[in-house]
Amino acid sequence: MAWQAWVEQLKRGENFKREQMRAAVDAMMSGSLDTGEMADFLAALHAKGETVEEIVGAAESLRTHMCRVLPARTDLVDTCGTGGDRSGTFNVSTAAAVVAAACGVPIAKHGNRSVTSRSGSADVLEALGVTIDLPPEQVARCIDEAGIGFCYAPRFHPAMKHVAAARRQLSTPTVFNLLGPLANPAGAPFQLIGVGLAVARRKLATALTQLG
Repeated sequence: MAWQAWVEQLKRGENFKREQMRAAVDAMMSGSLDTGEMADFLAALHAKGETVEEIVGAAESLRTHMCRVLPARTDLVDTCGTGGDRSGTFNVSTAAAVVAAACGVPIAKHGNRSVTSRSGSADVLEALGVTIDLPPEQVARCIDEAGIGFCYAPRFHPAMKHVAAARRQLSTPTVFNLLGPLANPAGAPFQLIGVGLAVARRKLATALTQLG
């Protein structure tokens, strides 16, 4: 792998194939790259504009590295969105998850703390007294017994710690901002997704159809 050659490819405006993007994210998840290398890659990718094929490849990599939740119920719904709409609203996805669960819809809510908004799902639930950092078997039990469970992203995507510093170094969003709704640890087959950036809405919809 010639990492710098990949960065230069992106800077020339050349798109990655699905398999190439999956390999790039695998490399980032492995911890074998330094912060600067990853920041350069992510910045060049964002400046070029992420394609559906690149989003799908990145999501496939993230899914292979995540810890999974295995509840008995399989008719699950997730309301995880991308965040980042900068509208200053309350956390809509978490409110939607709670209301849906109260109506009998089994919810496997995937989420994290706030990055750009006033509050993320984890912030809201923690303020309500919910223990957010449960292991997979306890999240599964919550889903099966209470009808709702929370998959705290840092717990279920531990390899993401390797890209945290690179993401903090950048002042722009990265492809990882788009991947939360595409990597539910419980494999929820039904989703209600809020997408903060208009340019990404059709891309995410198309990516979902390709990922299945």
